[in-house]
Amino acid sequence: MSLARLARVGGARVSEHAPLGSRTTYRVGGTARVLVSLARRGDLDELGPLLGDLGLDLVAVGNGSNLLVADGEVAVCVVRLEGEFADLDWRDDGDGVLVELGAGLDLPVAARRLARAGVTGFEWAVGVPGTVGGAVAMNAGGHGSDLAASLVSATLWREGRTERRDAAALELGYRHSALVPGELVLGATLRLRRGDPAVAESEVRSVVRWRREHQPGGANAGSVFRNPPGDHAARLIEATGLKGWRRGSARVSEKHANFIQADEGGRAEDVYGLIVEVRARVLEATGVALVCENRFLGFEAPA
Repeated sequence: MSLARLARVGGARVSEHAPLGSRTTYRVGGTARVLVSLARRGDLDELGPLLGDLGLDLVAVGNGSNLLVADGEVAVCVVRLEGEFADLDWRDDGDGVLVELGAGLDLPVAARRLARAGVTGFEWAVGVPGTVGGAVAMNAGGHGSDLAASLVSATLWREGRTERRDAAALELGYRHSALVPGELVLGATLRLRRGDPAVAESEVRSVVRWRREHQPGGANAGSVFRNPPGDHAARLIEATGLKGWRRGSARVSEKHANFIQADEGGRAEDVYGLIVEVRARVLEATGVALVCENRFLGFEAPA
């Protein structure tokens, strides 16, 4: 009955048996039992109290750029933030710039807008095809920086309560935060700095150029595994002879061995099976147990 009530109150904001895998950058996988789209704080205030009564895990999904969803239907309630939750504002504050970003904002959009305005220190994010919420949850990074370098605080929601949590309390590490299941990131505050817009935009173009030259396109979710201390996952995978290795409709990229690409119309089961196989074979050949950077819905994280 609680799901029926959510659907009745939410109207067009609530979709049952909603396509989810196709919303990810792997472009494979099935549906979520229910998807709730929130475009303003009033939506969260109205629908938030109903989410806890569903008996379903609550999962925020932005661009799904590091997510693999199982084939079939996954029994979760997915929350998608858009509209006002994708706002971007900034103001000068002493010798820095305080930047407020909504969790639904695309990182490349934020990086380009800030660079154009001469707000610097976030150029690296143009190469990360995720959203601000995912960046907080995973401490996204690249090109010598990460979110922890500039994050002041994040605004979080859980079971009807909103709080602003300082960066230190989030315990950001390499692709890690202390967020727990059921906590939704609503926004983030960064401290950046003023700089030359021309230099910042040049750096943005440099990051984009590097990404095109060194990383594959197509249906993938970025780096599958974290780099182990003092080494690179791609080097270990390639040294094990798995570059270009295929399993059904999924294959290890020929361009970058830490990327797995899914064929059009492929199966999430093939992608998952290939991840498990690559991890097992690298462990057998090198003794290194790779840790997944990808996240999973409907699958157990490979261990």
